[in-house]
Amino acid sequence: MHLTPADFDALPEADAVALLLDCCASPTWARSVAAARPFGNREALLSAASAAAESLTGADLDDALAGHPRIGERSEHASSRREQAAVTTADAGTLERIAAGNGAYEEKFGHVYLVRAAGRSAGELLEILERRLANDPETERKEVRAALAEITRLRLERLVTEETA
Repeated sequence: MHLTPADFDALPEADAVALLLDCCASPTWARSVAAARPFGNREALLSAASAAAESLTGADLDDALAGHPRIGERSEHASSRREQAAVTTADAGTLERIAAGNGAYEEKFGHVYLVRAAGRSAGELLEILERRLANDPETERKEVRAALAEITRLRLERLVTEETA
């Protein structure tokens, strides 16, 4: 689905929130962005979405993380499948290392490893995972926020276009 900014602005609030939850699983974020309408143009929407993401509390961030599958695991979410497409063709050794890294990451940080997978190979995702496993919790939380912002922006850019496709 592609919407123009005007189409998005005209949606009933519940419909807008539902679409936004496909971009970021934080109900607080989705309600905040929907309530800030009308935007008039895509950049205003993206700016409001970014500001709302920066203001997420720890619990809100946890909600957003809960909406993401592990890297390398099959997801029911179409966006996640598309974004992780490179992992589906990865060799067994890389997939095993990613699975082991996912477990170590979750044990250390208490949540799923979140990274922008779109446009990255399985090897790159593994390399980033291994690097981030060395982070302290505060540094990793910053990386998670940055990754969430990237993912959310990409999904919003696919959802709201300047023209209908």
